[in-house]
Amino acid sequence: MSVKSDRWIRRMAMEHGMIEPFVDGQVRTHAGQRVISYGTSSYGYDVRCANEFKIFTNINSAIVDPKDFDANSFVDITADVCIIPPNSFALARTVEYLRIPRRVLTICLGKSTYARCGIIVNVTPLEPEWEGHVTLEFSNTTPLPARVYANEGVAQIVFLESDEDCLVSYRDRGGKYQRQTGVTLPRA
Repeated sequence: MSVKSDRWIRRMAMEHGMIEPFVDGQVRTHAGQRVISYGTSSYGYDVRCANEFKIFTNINSAIVDPKDFDANSFVDITADVCIIPPNSFALARTVEYLRIPRRVLTICLGKSTYARCGIIVNVTPLEPEWEGHVTLEFSNTTPLPARVYANEGVAQIVFLESDEDCLVSYRDRGGKYQRQTGVTLPRA
């Protein structure tokens, strides 16, 4: 496997619709204001967080169960900023819709700007031939409320390409998160 460069990412985005919308280059300011960077980087792509959030709450005293998830465990908000309570978490999604090629596996890592504030961004790998909006998890590990900005960079995706096709892709096996849109909760 080899890590793919900005040239490969640009070509795959422009010719094959791998990332939509695609931002060619790093954006550090928008409308004259500083933003947490997003877009193409040297060996990856920095995705943005959309303005749809699900903030974890314990109002209903639910038990978190990945096999029987209670959607009432979240409060839905649409906003340019999400305030995550201390020692809690929120779900969101990327602005970008991704289509991963058959020979590619991605690894997604949180941006250091958030990590240095105690906000951990967790995203699982995107498998060959998976497509959709990426569901993001933000964990606030601090004893203070934490702010996450919509439409700004939150995580970097690194693309790894194999020299051969996998035997069974995510699409081949009918993966349960294929073509997800919006913030997607756990499915058993």
